Amino acid sequence: MKATKSKLVNKITGTDSEKLKELFVDGLKDIYWAEKHLAKALTKMSKNATSEELKAAFEQHTTETEEHAARLEEVFGLIGEKAQAKKCAAMEGLIEEAEEIISSTDKGTMVRDCGLIMAAQKVEHYEIASYGTLRNIARTLGHSDVADLLQQTLDQEGETDHKLTELAETYVNEEASAE
Repeated sequence: MKATKSKLVNKITGTDSEKLKELFVDGLKDIYWAEKHLAKALTKMSKNATSEELKAAFEQHTTETEEHAARLEEVFGLIGEKAQAKKCAAMEGLIEEAEEIISSTDKGTMVRDCGLIMAAQKVEHYEIASYGTLRNIARTLGHSDVADLLQQTLDQEGETDHKLTELAETYVNEEASAE
């Protein structure tokens, strides 16, 4: 039997709502840490990219990532919580993977760029999953203003993922295969 959205909201009790809010806040802390650390990693990825287009994409996403962190600070304020970061093991691992790609590929090659795109898209997909889930929880908790802010970030993450795919398909993968 499929429950409608209104029936689900009505079934949430005060205790459930508090537990869901705790999970929501924990998720916000996790992605806040992820955004703060990703900004640093993107700078390193940009410096190690070969193509100017990929460097520019990483630089643009660094700026957006800083905006995402600021938007999360606004979200924390809207729900009456202090903006705090909690170590995100997933993002830590994804950043380590990007660093491994840099250290295991030759400088100035499209193979490195191909690897950097792969690493960056893994990050984007993690962020898309995180922001989508957090947006949905915000809606369930009745925070439509927060859900709208999270949707803005989700949209930007999707656009970045699309841009990276476009770079890979336009020339990076083809040139990497010729090296």
